[in-house]
Amino acid sequence: MQTKTHSLMESLSNVIIGYVVAFLSQIIIFPMFDIYVALIDNLMIGLWFTVISILRSYVVRRYFNKKESE
Repeated sequence: MQTKTHSLMESLSNVIIGYVVAFLSQIIIFPMFDIYVALIDNLMIGLWFTVISILRSYVVRRYFNKKESE
C-alpha cells in the first residue's frame, strides 16, 4: 500500500514525463506532416493535452472506484 505522499509523487512524475514525451513527439512528428508550430505553441498544445489526460484519467479512476464499491 502506497502512502499519500508516494502516490502524489508517482502521479506528478507520470504527468511530467507524459508532458515531456508529448512535447518531444510534437517536435518530431508535426514536421513529418508539414505542420510547423512555434515553440511556445508546441508547449501550450502539450499543456492542453496534459490537462485533458489528467481529467480523463481521473474520470476513469472514479468510474472504476464506483464500480468496485457496488
